[in-house]
Amino acid sequence: MKNLWLTGYRSYELNIFDDQDPKLKIIKYALKSQLLAALDQGLDWVITGGQLGVEQWGIQVVKALKTTYPELRVAAMLPFQDFGSQWNEKNQSQLAQIVSLADFSKTVSPQPYKNPQQLKQYQQFMLAHTDGALLVYDPEQPGKPKFDYEVIKRHQENQDYDLTLIDMYTLEDISQDWQENLL
Repeated sequence: MKNLWLTGYRSYELNIFDDQDPKLKIIKYALKSQLLAALDQGLDWVITGGQLGVEQWGIQVVKALKTTYPELRVAAMLPFQDFGSQWNEKNQSQLAQIVSLADFSKTVSPQPYKNPQQLKQYQQFMLAHTDGALLVYDPEQPGKPKFDYEVIKRHQENQDYDLTLIDMYTLEDISQDWQENLL
């Protein structure tokens, strides 16, 4: 797999509102573990968006991995031109910082948000430019990633496309291992 679509829950869907939240360490560790496995299979690019939560944390994880894997690159593909403009100042600043960490960034739609079709075009762009996806998502715990999960599942009906889920059970197992190793 050369190109991986990384997405998942928004920070508020996981009740994470602070960079010091212990849950964030577990999620980043899970992302790092999956990305290391993908690197062993030839991963070149992690392609993600700029949503608050898993997408932004994913860019941070990739940047940390680049110290050991300098060939790994990350792209921040924003769905439309004014993406994040309705966010508060802190979140807009965070988005700008995350985008600056990316090796490549561009908007999929050159126009400001007009309708949901732009989000569908974004999903199609991501599917067309990746070989698989890594989602922090649990079908038993719906949230915004449900839409990406469903489009990926439909895509898999006609295409060879890898999907790796980091679900709540996986996160719980990692959390327990984490706690045991800290003692």
